[in-house]
Amino acid sequence: MTDLHDLQNDLKQALIEFEQQVKFTEDQLFVVGCSTSEVMGEKIGTAGALNVAEVLYKEFSKFAQRNNIHLVFQGCEHINRALTLESAVAKKYHLEPVSVIPVRTAGGSMSAYAFSQLTEPVVVESIQAHYGIDIGQTLIGMHLKAVAVPIRTSVKRLGNAVITLATTRPKLIGGERAQYK
Repeated sequence: MTDLHDLQNDLKQALIEFEQQVKFTEDQLFVVGCSTSEVMGEKIGTAGALNVAEVLYKEFSKFAQRNNIHLVFQGCEHINRALTLESAVAKKYHLEPVSVIPVRTAGGSMSAYAFSQLTEPVVVESIQAHYGIDIGQTLIGMHLKAVAVPIRTSVKRLGNAVITLATTRPKLIGGERAQYK
């Protein structure tokens, strides 16, 4: 059994170490892909846990507030990995809402919990986020900008789930004569 207090502390530590390595720009997007099943030691998509989602959501919210960024929660394959976020953020980024409400069994516990907590939640098909975390190999890469850069922290797992954090950077173009900063 995974201890919820340990999960919260481990996530907090991973996010602090991420903050130490990344320069955030206000109003940018941070995508969260999370299998609460994997966190609990079960196969992805088989044992969603809203209590785990609640603990993680609270820590993500504090992180987003500290850094003035927006959270976006990736749903599971049953809703084509659609993303839950605040309506105002979707409007700001010109994202078209789709008609689905994530639930534990179709969307996943993390996305469903986020939907229940946001002020005016909407779901969109895709984004190009600036930063992200993948908890349990949920494959967030499709929702990151083109050049993702993994960020290493001392926290390698959240519960039983492998975690990967990433930032992004602009593409380097121009060949051998090009110069970059």
